Amino acid sequence: MTSHQIRQAFLDFFRSKEHLIVPSAPLVAKNDPTLMFNNSGMAQFKDFFLGNGTPPSRRIADTQKCLRVSGKHNDLEDVGFDTYHHTMFEMLGNWSFGDYFKKEAIAWAWELLTDVYKLPKDRLYVSVFEGNEADGVPFDQEAWDLWKGIVGEDRIILGNKKDNFWEMGDTGPCGPCSEIHVDLRTPAEVAAVSGKSLVNNDHPQVVEIWNLVFMQFERKADGSLIPLPSTHVDTGMGFERLCMAIQQKTSNYDTDVFQNTIQVLETLSGKKYGQNDEPFADIAMRVISDHIRAVSFAITDGQLPSNVKAGYVIRRILRRAVRYGYSYLGFQEPFFHKLVPVLAEQFKDVFTELRDQEEFVTRVILEEEKSFLRTLESGLKRLDSITSGLKEKGINTIPGDEVFELSDTFGFPVDLTALIAREKNFQIDETGYQDALAEQKKRSRQDAAKEATDWIELREYDGVEFLGYDFEETHSHIVKYRKVKTKTGEEYHIVLDRTPFYAEMGGQVGDTGELLLNGEKKEEGGRRIAIVDTKKENDLFIHVSRDKDLDEALSGAGIITAKIDIDRRNKIKSNHTATHLMLSSMREVLGTHVSQKGSFLNDEVLRFDFAHFSKVTDEELRKIEDRVNEKIRENIALDERRNVPIQQALDAGATATFGEKYGDFVRLIIFDPQFSFELCGGTHVPSTGEIGVFKFISEGSVSAGVRRVEAVTGEKALELMRLQEETLNKIKDLLKSPTDLIKAVEGLIEERSALQKKIAALENEKIQALKTTLVENMETHSTFNLIVQKVDVPSADSLKQLSYELRDQVENLIAVFGAEIGGKPQLSVFIAENIVQETGLNAGKIVKDLAKDIRGGGGGQPFFATAGGSDASGLDTALEKAKDLF
Repeated sequence: MTSHQIRQAFLDFFRSKEHLIVPSAPLVAKNDPTLMFNNSGMAQFKDFFLGNGTPPSRRIADTQKCLRVSGKHNDLEDVGFDTYHHTMFEMLGNWSFGDYFKKEAIAWAWELLTDVYKLPKDRLYVSVFEGNEADGVPFDQEAWDLWKGIVGEDRIILGNKKDNFWEMGDTGPCGPCSEIHVDLRTPAEVAAVSGKSLVNNDHPQVVEIWNLVFMQFERKADGSLIPLPSTHVDTGMGFERLCMAIQQKTSNYDTDVFQNTIQVLETLSGKKYGQNDEPFADIAMRVISDHIRAVSFAITDGQLPSNVKAGYVIRRILRRAVRYGYSYLGFQEPFFHKLVPVLAEQFKDVFTELRDQEEFVTRVILEEEKSFLRTLESGLKRLDSITSGLKEKGINTIPGDEVFELSDTFGFPVDLTALIAREKNFQIDETGYQDALAEQKKRSRQDAAKEATDWIELREYDGVEFLGYDFEETHSHIVKYRKVKTKTGEEYHIVLDRTPFYAEMGGQVGDTGELLLNGEKKEEGGRRIAIVDTKKENDLFIHVSRDKDLDEALSGAGIITAKIDIDRRNKIKSNHTATHLMLSSMREVLGTHVSQKGSFLNDEVLRFDFAHFSKVTDEELRKIEDRVNEKIRENIALDERRNVPIQQALDAGATATFGEKYGDFVRLIIFDPQFSFELCGGTHVPSTGEIGVFKFISEGSVSAGVRRVEAVTGEKALELMRLQEETLNKIKDLLKSPTDLIKAVEGLIEERSALQKKIAALENEKIQALKTTLVENMETHSTFNLIVQKVDVPSADSLKQLSYELRDQVENLIAVFGAEIGGKPQLSVFIAENIVQETGLNAGKIVKDLAKDIRGGGGGQPFFATAGGSDASGLDTALEKAKDLF
């Protein structure tokens, strides 16, 4: 069976068992603060397990794109070195939300594996939870009995809490699980050693392929377990490992899931996979064929490479792939982007979004490659510098903090640094590196630290009802709350059964406002609670308050009034609608390739990231701005349509944002179906005229292939125009109200340029005169000529000019200069190159030592270096020290 047939057989099997087949959620996690990326099949269904939402069916099956490269589930460093770990992988899963349980899950798993996929029964082993006394969870007798009737006791293994008790996180739904392992070894190996003894022992051919999780409990913040009101099934089967088993391969990379990519790498590199004398060449091909999937689908789903958070993770994966290609496959020029087309073709029928954005993804990766190849060269120079310095001291071990710097700053993995070190007869301080890495992780954990209590449940509810499209205030009940300690202090998270507050989503910030408890009069027990933000965590609308001591008020509240800050909301609505008008205008002016790549909307400004590969010219910006304001003046009424079947909306031409997870029914926001027609969950003005006016304030680059504009609307646009007008009037006043302001400013610029040239000429004359004096007072020695002098020069560049011109005039020169420039001390050291080669003297090291006297630091090349400081009184001491030295 091909990988495509294997995937389809899974979905068809569970469709026959009355499961609803749903699409994969985006790789990039949305509205879940606990995740950067969807790292398991259940991530998109978490809310259903938590009871915060209602699933579209009690039985669901899917294939989910997953990424495991950070946090608890981090497989990155294993990828390429073994045959079965991956960054991005597909997780096939079937789910029961309070419907079937262990009996059906176990029977169907066995039926699919043995009857449909024809895996040999005598090569399969299963594990069952042995129980945990500390948690008060008994041995899973039910699962044991069910498996015993299918496979017999000799193929069942007892698993501990680590292997056979699955937990979503530190808190939340959890339960025992039953894993299915397959033995893919040769008959001779099977005869020699029982597969049962190799289960969960990291054997590359005895691997877990399916995990059946039986959710029975909820883990509370205090660590205790309580039974869930209803039981669920959550299964996950590694698609790549399943293909390896069915296609009878010994490596995931030998299956057709990866071979298309590897064959392209063979063509590009001229190396044959599996036939290389250099083992790292095969590792490199595995790394690259894995990483291209993670990078491509992350970009497709809206996560661009960057230097922060999830973007940094994607950049790190991309650079790891490029490093391996550069070091082991001989790629000196960008190559990684050339793999995108074969990947888009392979997944065109299952994850169509990559084919739709193939050109964009390719361009982004190409620009990232170019940038990193330049950084890679810098890193190699840095490593040369480190090893040279250590060699002088007779040290052959690169310190751990230096190894960490190479990894953190230049993107060098430890294994690459170690390899290059070996070639230079060096080793690395692995322990020191791990210490530095652990310290960074500790800082990261502290930065992200957030401690939350368990939810305090006040009443039952059937989910949160959002009424903010139609109402500015609602009468509601508080259903639960919790206290959260953050770096900035304590805050309360409050959940209402119905709310007008929009939760931060889709780039639009959350509403602020207040909750009125028990009336407004304090003497009658009333209280106003300020809401400073509203966030969406899974499907919960969380109202954030930083008011103090709210427990009693919240616990005793009856019907409350929830009121948003309507003035702030109206400004946000204007900015959001303007964003829709702007996107449509951009597509008219710049081309239909323009698509949204990110946005931020509050009451002050709108910021919008979009796919485009060149700077937007001033003329293009003016055309876009004019078009938006034209649509504002037309005062187009909002045509809002709710609960529209998603396929119907897309067929009608609605614009969707890649990377967003849409449900089966969507909301349409239309301002003239021929102009702006989008899927959107945000808030909008009832007609475009309410926006007033639209004005750009900036345009620039965010990353490869992505531009960013910022703009303002309404009052903020008028404020901007007034400020610009005031600035213009001040300039006129300073220039005595000239008739032609532009001509007057141009005249000033020309005059300034002429004066600068005169100053430069005078400074050069001064340096030439100074040079003559310095040569006349030079100390002449048998092997060198020495000048050590405090000089009066206009800039630090003048010290360099003076040194280089003297070099051309005086042989075997050593020159040390000190100067006070703008109140700050400066030092320079020059040593003729022939002296550097003969003696090993190093200007960079010398100037660092001299800089201590001026409370500063510096460096440079062995023949010329400079330093700056903060204490000019130390210049004379530094120069005397230089005289003594030479």
